[in-house]
Amino acid sequence: MGERYGETESRTLGRDCAAVSVPWGRAETLAEGAYALITQRLGGTITVMSGGNLYRIDERDADALGLEPQLPDAAPAAHEGETDAESIERMAWGQLSTCYDPEIPIDIVNLGLVYACSAEALTEGGFHVAVKMTLTAPGCGMGTLLAQEAHDKLLRIPGVVKATVQLVWDPPWSREMMSESARLDMGLI
Repeated sequence: MGERYGETESRTLGRDCAAVSVPWGRAETLAEGAYALITQRLGGTITVMSGGNLYRIDERDADALGLEPQLPDAAPAAHEGETDAESIERMAWGQLSTCYDPEIPIDIVNLGLVYACSAEALTEGGFHVAVKMTLTAPGCGMGTLLAQEAHDKLLRIPGVVKATVQLVWDPPWSREMMSESARLDMGLI
């Protein structure tokens, strides 16, 4: 689900629209009639440039840009031979790979921001998924937003009843943590 925009696509907002300023992470409202240049549409969010600033808009508000909202894909099925915990972990990694940096069209897994992801069966039933992740820079205002997005997407996995996403700073993130494909996309190889 999603599109990378090689060139920006200009739209006029058809109604007031909730947005989050990038990289500050502040909730704002983009006014009806404002121009917005779509820079990326990935993982359930749309990044736009409006008034010289970047904003992230939730896919549910795509209609404000005159777009049809894109529905998330169904959760993947379990693979034969996997334990329940292995299946949940695999699906968790899949969900995390649908969380995108709003400025770079690369997901948090390929950026190397996710340090650990594990699933544990709970005695009362269901699973707890625990994630440790970092940010490209400790002062990034989008950190809480990205962690919340990851948390919410983990809870969409059938059988997951609890999710914990912890932001950690050790080890500090570096470009070497990016996947090879992400480094290729960024022109770093």
